[in-house]
Amino acid sequence: MKILATGGAGFIGSHAVKRLLAEGCEVLNIDKLTYAGSLDNLGSAMNNPKHHFEKIDICDAPKIQKLFESFKPDAVLHMAAESHVDRSIDGPAVFIETNVVGTHVITKTAYDYWASNKKDFRFVHLSTDEVFGALGEEGFFTEETPYQPNSPYAASKASSDLLVRSYWKTYKFPAIIVNSSNNYGPNQYPEKLIPLTILNALEQKPLPIYGEGKNVRDWLFVEDHVDGLWSILTKATPGEAFCIGGGYEVRNIDIVKTICTFLDKKQPAAKPHENLITYVTDRPGHDFRYATDCTKIKNKLSWAPKTNFEKGIATTIDWYLQEQKRLSELPARHRQGKAS
Repeated sequence: MKILATGGAGFIGSHAVKRLLAEGCEVLNIDKLTYAGSLDNLGSAMNNPKHHFEKIDICDAPKIQKLFESFKPDAVLHMAAESHVDRSIDGPAVFIETNVVGTHVITKTAYDYWASNKKDFRFVHLSTDEVFGALGEEGFFTEETPYQPNSPYAASKASSDLLVRSYWKTYKFPAIIVNSSNNYGPNQYPEKLIPLTILNALEQKPLPIYGEGKNVRDWLFVEDHVDGLWSILTKATPGEAFCIGGGYEVRNIDIVKTICTFLDKKQPAAKPHENLITYVTDRPGHDFRYATDCTKIKNKLSWAPKTNFEKGIATTIDWYLQEQKRLSELPARHRQGKAS
């Protein structure tokens, strides 16, 4: 297959591009290379003759149209997005521009291409479980959960989902929507909880935790997510939506303490790393709990996460230990995250 991948130099995107190449696909990777995207994430994929990279803003409709006309993809894997809740609270406009306007440009261009060519085609749109809002102590998100976004980021992704869905309902455009739980793994930008905690702990900096750290997230190892995306891309029926998660619910404070325990063994400091934990004022509209029911994708596509959290977090910490020097040199303004 020939796959046009958006956001393929980001965290999830770079892992997905490498998987597509491993499957023998030809990939046109388009990425704006904003602060969280880097060609370093792609490693040896940059030398693969089946990998083509274009630095382009997904909001640039004329350039996007030219790429569709020249590359003639069999599918689109749309992963480009602004994704950090804190940043969306501080500056919502860029989230609307990229996640809503950019998604419409990609969707409309892909629709025009598909409608003109009448070829076997599919459009996979990657989204988040945050579009569903927050859960209490019990229950799970499913594909039938009503949308109730609580942050500008979640609202922008909910808007993008509804745009994509409308093209299926109105035009029978062969789109599929994927709502993913929290991802973690190598290459994640250090504004997010897990990499920020690892790097701050290694540098003996405070480990900021919102509120009391009792907010719960469902954690999915990025390689398992990519495995699910491949199954969806190759086997799912157009017009469907899939929730995908790791099935590992844990409080933010417990994630941070787990990382501290691993680092106490791998790279001990004068005092336990837990001593660096610092509680800070909770952020506005902070969702209490996310948990994802993956029954549909398990039953329809025979997908299930393979990586338990202990193995996944060990792999992740080892990677950040190896990359510590390079990542520690990132501008301080780009490492502003706290507990998710």
